[in-house]
Amino acid sequence: MNLDFMKEAIRLARESKGGPFGAVVVKDGQIIGRGANQVTVVNDPTAHAEVIAIREACRHLQDFRLTGCEIYASCEPCPMCLAAILWARLDRIYFALTRQDAAAMGFDDEQFYRELAKPTLPMHPVGRDLALPLVAEWSGKMGKTPY
Repeated sequence: MNLDFMKEAIRLARESKGGPFGAVVVKDGQIIGRGANQVTVVNDPTAHAEVIAIREACRHLQDFRLTGCEIYASCEPCPMCLAAILWARLDRIYFALTRQDAAAMGFDDEQFYRELAKPTLPMHPVGRDLALPLVAEWSGKMGKTPY
């Protein structure tokens, strides 16, 4: 853990125009990705600081896997960001503020944590027979990059 990296994430959060959140991805003691919340700036609900930092780090490494990296976030990651962190295979998460602190600022991620524990939208399987050949096609595809 390096407090300087957290200070950088907090600096990004403080300067953010899209929401008070910042994040950095670190590999081998170097920042390889920075992100500040841009949700309201670019009208993109996925433009959270962690996601932007992950995207930049992946471009830097030219890889979709961030194994060997850690992320410093000014606040506990929301469920979407946590999923992105898990998909990117980051080794560790450090965060400053908690989800309760975020709620005190008007960002209540707790509702999403609760909703993820139960079905929130009607979901209906449609056209499985049409898509089922994809399983065999992907399984037999040569030269694919598994993830």
